[in-house]
Amino acid sequence: IENVSNEVPSGFSLQQNYPNPFNPNTKIRFSVPKTANVTLEVFDVTGKLVATLANNELVSAGVKEVNFSAANLASGIYFYKLQAGTFVQTKKMVLLK
Repeated sequence: IENVSNEVPSGFSLQQNYPNPFNPNTKIRFSVPKTANVTLEVFDVTGKLVATLANNELVSAGVKEVNFSAANLASGIYFYKLQAGTFVQTKKMVLLK
């Protein structure tokens, strides 16, 4: 998890990955208004967990970014889910090879 900005955001948020569609790397950015345990996971369309990018990691306040490589995954639609405290949000991304 890379720190993008130490500016404290007003609330939790999960941005759309960039680029999207992607092949095979993309960046997922999220905001954390206070120190929290963060889990960031990637699922395929069937709901199967295909990658864990952060597993209950303690993350300080700020804007964060995670690089995701899908080199070992097939083309298709995937979902990424951020959990931080009581905040949960899921977004869709497209892998085109």
